[in-house]
Amino acid sequence: MKQLVIFDLDGTLLNTIADLGNAANHALEKAGLPTHPRQAYPRFVGNGVRKLIERVLPEGLRTGEKVESMLDDFKQYYDSHLTDFTEPYPGIPELLQDLAQRGVRLAVASNKYQSAVERLVNHFFPGIPWAAIEGQKEGIPVKPDPSIVFEILTKSPASKADVLYVGDSGVDMETARRACVESCGVTWGFRPLDELIDNHADHVAGTTLQLLRLII
Repeated sequence: MKQLVIFDLDGTLLNTIADLGNAANHALEKAGLPTHPRQAYPRFVGNGVRKLIERVLPEGLRTGEKVESMLDDFKQYYDSHLTDFTEPYPGIPELLQDLAQRGVRLAVASNKYQSAVERLVNHFFPGIPWAAIEGQKEGIPVKPDPSIVFEILTKSPASKADVLYVGDSGVDMETARRACVESCGVTWGFRPLDELIDNHADHVAGTTLQLLRLII
């Protein structure tokens, strides 16, 4: 049985795409720019909110000043609407409860800014005794840099052989590889199966039951 399981947040534990898309479209509208359909957003997310803003902007407008301005508008809207349409993926609350009862330590590693990560995790999974909740922080590189995994291991030490990193994207699989921990890609999130395979996922799970069997 794994001692520590590190979960990505968006696309892994929570389906956040509608609220992310609405916040980005709000920022675009405020800037007088064209918006994107909701189905376009899964390919924009995955590397943090700043990168999301860069990707939704027209190519010629991706300046530092423009990104900063839109980032402020995005966060102001998102902070007021981050639970409007977001919900856990089916079976996730039960999986987390089961693992916690078995004594498996649980952590979150997200590229979303720290305050939003904490609010979402505490709102949707209030009864889980998280070993660590880590989001994007100023001065610390985002995934696939492995720093976030090392920070979790500092707070909740475990042999790397006893750690499983779970995520829905190539960014997550690369993060696990760089941190030298085992990875599992989940297929219910924002990214296609071939992205997980191309980025050397050690395992792939299509259901929470398959994921549970990998852990215990």
